[in-house]
Amino acid sequence: MAGRMPGEPGRRPDALRELTARHGGHEGLLPAGLERARAGTAAAPEVWAPQVTAAAGLPAAAGLGPATFFADLAAPRGERHVRVCTATACFAARGGRHLAEVERALGVTAGTVDEAGATSLQTVHCIGYCYSGPAALDGTLPRTGPNLADQLGGRTEPRTPGIPVADTTAAPVLLAGIVGGQDAWDVWREAVARLRPEDVREETAVSGLRGRGGAGFPVADKWAAAAGKPDTVIVANGDEGDPGSYADRLLMEEDPERVLTGLALACFACGAGRGIVLVRSEYPRAMARLRRAVERATQAGDLAPSVGAAGPRPFVEIVEGAGSYVSGEETALIARLEGARGCARPRPPYPTDHGLWDAPTVVNNVETLAAVPWIVAHGGASYARRGVPDETGTKLVCLSERFARPGAYEVELGTPVGEIVARFGDGLKDGHELVALQIGGPLGGFLAGTALDVPLTTAALAAHGSALGHAGMVAFDDSVDPRELLRHVWEFAADESCGACSPCRVGTRRGLGLAQGRGGPGESYERLARLMGQASLCAFGRRVPAAVRSLARAYGPALEGWDR
Repeated sequence: MAGRMPGEPGRRPDALRELTARHGGHEGLLPAGLERARAGTAAAPEVWAPQVTAAAGLPAAAGLGPATFFADLAAPRGERHVRVCTATACFAARGGRHLAEVERALGVTAGTVDEAGATSLQTVHCIGYCYSGPAALDGTLPRTGPNLADQLGGRTEPRTPGIPVADTTAAPVLLAGIVGGQDAWDVWREAVARLRPEDVREETAVSGLRGRGGAGFPVADKWAAAAGKPDTVIVANGDEGDPGSYADRLLMEEDPERVLTGLALACFACGAGRGIVLVRSEYPRAMARLRRAVERATQAGDLAPSVGAAGPRPFVEIVEGAGSYVSGEETALIARLEGARGCARPRPPYPTDHGLWDAPTVVNNVETLAAVPWIVAHGGASYARRGVPDETGTKLVCLSERFARPGAYEVELGTPVGEIVARFGDGLKDGHELVALQIGGPLGGFLAGTALDVPLTTAALAAHGSALGHAGMVAFDDSVDPRELLRHVWEFAADESCGACSPCRVGTRRGLGLAQGRGGPGESYERLARLMGQASLCAFGRRVPAAVRSLARAYGPALEGWDR
């Protein structure tokens, strides 16, 4: 980031960022160099990262920071690298037992590589197969199901089912291409031919579309904050990290054209010549399909072949993440794109003023952008009539493996949660009773299985101590020990805290320690929860205590004391 300039309060000097930018940072050379170096060795980052940065003319800290922060760079690699999911839906599927089974099948402990350097095992938080867990990636090949260890051990045939998909609205918005066969690029071509950028912004404003990544910020307001500013960049956030959700993976894999069309329309609306899609590394198939879709769109003339050739048609590039939940937060995502640690940054300045390499930057979630083609084609007023007055439109809801009919369902916002569970999910498989339901990821919240008479809206869920988030729903039956689930939530929080602020960095580890103990949380926990909720830098740390409180309320006496 450049030093503070007159008349621009809030900008903070960052010498390392300036130095990285001068040595190829804008071209992504440092992240690419670190990824190549990691792929070629099982050694720790301290061995190879300084060599990468020295070759680029940068200090060792520029490489050691991201190389030790991101899980994909820090984890040792063997010739065969297996990533096993330990996130919430996979935990619920087997009570967390699948990890030990996989370790025995492969003969290697998680986080290590065997003595021969042949096989390494890394734990990750969600690979997007929540409907068929537990799951793992063997290299880039997914493996799923209760016999996961046998598949990885070569004792049974691999199993990789596709995502079950259904529209419940009779007029799909997000699934318009997948179940309706509609070509989103037709909307783009028509828009470029007959609309002005302000027309697209106006229709989006009328629609009431809000961000679908969790924050729920009005999309038109964010676009208006960046519209017309020189060098504006639009980033599609495909780093879908909420365990239990696979909506973004579905869209990026099965209808990448709709995602790219939405991104192109956002670029057009804001006057941006450059778009970026950040895809989580745990989604290799989505990465490959998006890249092919960009190639086809460039050849067809719908996208520009370079930044220099961009005009109304933007230049779009696809960038891979490196394994971090917090890097889904917009300022942390920007830091990742710049080659730094994926830590949240204080605001102001806001990304729409000073974002990627100090350029005005709009970050929109993949599902958010996928709704834009329908809005432009049918009008904002038509979209606004769907859902409920204050929260318009539709949402992709993902049901986990414990449901009788798991899969991704497009529903109108405002649909009762109980209807989604009973009518679309058909309850739990094998007649099991639903004890608790997690909505919106590990930091969303929990509802008791007997308290599902809640509309699927941000406001209604918040009133019940939960959150909409990505709207992934993970079911828990009576086979799951609530104390183990509590430990799992704190373990996730401690693993994924970026460490940028003390309340979250220290608080999550202290919370995990309390959850692992045999006694109750004790008197100090109330102070810990209050400190995390009020003083953490970003929503990650602030939401952890709220998620734990909702879990305690859902289970009642079994987690007494944690509802503070």
